[in-house]
Amino acid sequence: MSDITDAATSPLLERDGARATIRLNRPKHLNRLQAEDLDELVRLFDLVEADPALRVLVLTGTGRAFSAGYDLNSVAERAVSANEQQSAGSAFELVVNRLEDLGVPTICRLNGGVYGGSTDLALACDFRIGVDTAEMFMPAARLGLHYYRSGIKRYVTRLGVDNAKRLFLTAQKISAPEMLRIGYLTAMVPVEFLDEEVDQLATALAGNAPQAMRGMKRAINEFARGELDDRAADQRHRDSMRGDEIKEGIKAFAEKRPPRF
Repeated sequence: MSDITDAATSPLLERDGARATIRLNRPKHLNRLQAEDLDELVRLFDLVEADPALRVLVLTGTGRAFSAGYDLNSVAERAVSANEQQSAGSAFELVVNRLEDLGVPTICRLNGGVYGGSTDLALACDFRIGVDTAEMFMPAARLGLHYYRSGIKRYVTRLGVDNAKRLFLTAQKISAPEMLRIGYLTAMVPVEFLDEEVDQLATALAGNAPQAMRGMKRAINEFARGELDDRAADQRHRDSMRGDEIKEGIKAFAEKRPPRF
């Protein structure tokens, strides 16, 4: 996957068959997110989710890093504004939570380092495939920042209490092998194999039943948050037993061919 441009822009959307790719595109500043990028990310998430032809989303960055997180100057400016109805932290939190709940499966293509708030942005994706030279750190404790609640919860439910404490309270940088060991990375590959690994996973996800995946992803996320809507999950299960997807899935299995959802 080649870089689109060296010129700084808000996040860019590409479509390629059933796959959408959103690229953070401020390479000279390690793809540090600006306030206007947050609104654009939500707009792009909405576009992807509304297009039935798109079955999987890949989130990545231009250049040598995935993202340096949210612009700290914007955080400071909003923190001292008494009239600000929504803090920079809460605005960023809404974007990350929107990504976590996106109806299509999501892959974070970690082309390099991931720092600060962008560690949570990547963690909100369903899968994270990173290069073996990647690194991450969460500097909140060094900055005097108490991180937002849903971000801490995501760290705890995805990585466990001990790893969440280590990353948040020590603010220490960890390497790609350690990111893999603690479960932050789904897979770690040399940079020359990054696109191949992402392509294989994206192709597999795009070929599965979209409604079934959407419903199961929702249930898994709700389980992780301790907020399962039992009635809705049961109804989705019952509906799937008489839906078009299962008919095609069973027919394809019997005919020994890939299903066409």
